[in-house]
Formats: sequence, C-alpha cells, structure tokens
Amino acid sequence: MAAPSDIMEDLGSVGAAGALSAAHALSLPAEAYGNDPNVEMIWAMKAYQHAEVYYNLISSVDPHHLRLTKMDDLIYSTFREEFPDLCIDKLDPDDLKAPASKEKWRPYCIRFEKEVEDFNYGTLLRLDSSKDYTEENTIFSTRIQFFAIEIARNREGCNDLVFQHKKSGGIE
Repeated sequence: MAAPSDIMEDLGSVGAAGALSAAHALSLPAEAYGNDPNVEMIWAMKAYQHAEVYYNLISSVDPHHLRLTKMDDLIYSTFREEFPDLCIDKLDPDDLKAPASKEKWRPYCIRFEKEVEDFNYGTLLRLDSSKDYTEENTIFSTRIQFFAIEIARNREGCNDLVFQHKKSGGIE
C-alpha cells in the first residue's frame, strides 16, 4: 500500500482537471474504462480517507454508541447468524480471502445489494482491531464486510482498546 503522502503527491500531480476527470470516471460503469491509473489513485485516496475518518471516529467516540448505518441491527444479527465463530478482534486474512471463505461471504454480501449503498465497494479493513491502519494491518474487503465486522467489533468491545488508549493519551 502506498504511503498517504505518496498518494497525495500523485493526486496533486494530476491537477484539478485530472482529479475531476478521475472522479467522473468513478461514477461510470466498470465496462466504460480499463485500468485507468487516475481512477485507481482516486479510489486509493477515497479508501484511505474513509479508513482515516473511521479510525478517528472510534478513537474519539465510545464505539458502543456508534451507528455506522441505518441497518446496523440487521447487519449485525445476520452476520453473527452466518459467522457465529468468526474471530473479529484479530482477523485471519483467510477468513475473507480463502476460496471457501469467499463462497460463504458471497450470499451474505449479496443479501445487502439493494439495502447498503455501494455494498461491494472496495474498503480497507484492519486485521487487528487493537491497532491502527498500517500496511501490515490492513486488508481489502467489501463495504458490507467492513460494516459487518466493524459493527460487531463495536458491539462486542473489540474497538474499546483504541478508544481507551486515545482517551488516556496512549495513541496518537
């Protein structure tokens, strides 16, 4: 994963017109473009900004009180019905990426296709809930996987450590 400063520098090099062009491209169907580096850079920036905002949120507000969507209750209950034993405090990448895991996740994700905007949008997810986003602690997931796991982490107390450390001045 590129460092945030590298991403910002690359984004700055395309200029305002390039950024607007890439942003417009993000609204088009995938078939309308190939692997446009400007689109990839905008996606990386958007994913990084989302991760940064979310981490700041769980660092500043007691995670038990957070609602990430209007459908948190449904997302959480169906997640725990489908994945009752998934260890969410420290995820194993295979729990998301192994072929058998992908087969199990697919119907769960598709269930929210019409309810959760951009349910399959690429999102950054922390593997270890007690740590910040770093290259070693980050995996790509779909937005609905991010919501399911982070809602569960908030409700089950996995994100409490981040909040407590920040509150006590332990994490910057």
